[in-house]
Amino acid sequence: MKTTNTRRRAGVPLGVALAVAGALLAGCATRSQPTLYQWDAYQPQVYAYLKGQASPEEQIGALEQALQQIRAKGNRPPPGFHAHLGALYASVGKGQQAQQELLAEKEAFPESSAYMDFLLKNLSK
Repeated sequence: MKTTNTRRRAGVPLGVALAVAGALLAGCATRSQPTLYQWDAYQPQVYAYLKGQASPEEQIGALEQALQQIRAKGNRPPPGFHAHLGALYASVGKGQQAQQELLAEKEAFPESSAYMDFLLKNLSK
């Protein structure tokens, strides 16, 4: 008695699977979208601040320079950038600059309004 394998392979034909895989890979190779925010030196400066590796004046200088570079490229600073810069200004007794930065954070990110109002209120004390 001769048995024959009459089972058919179920699934997608190989040609269709290869075409789909090729299209997916081509989609990955397309040009990436520009980022929403330009981070530049922000993250390293926050890290240095938390570790106490640089003076507030050095950090202010680095963040001001980063802000100029970000704006020169036509980009926006990330959330928290202005607030951190404002906190640094407040720590060296520059209340007016601190207030300007906190207001800039509030304007750029309205969802931070309650916290920025709290900081502004405590800044004047």
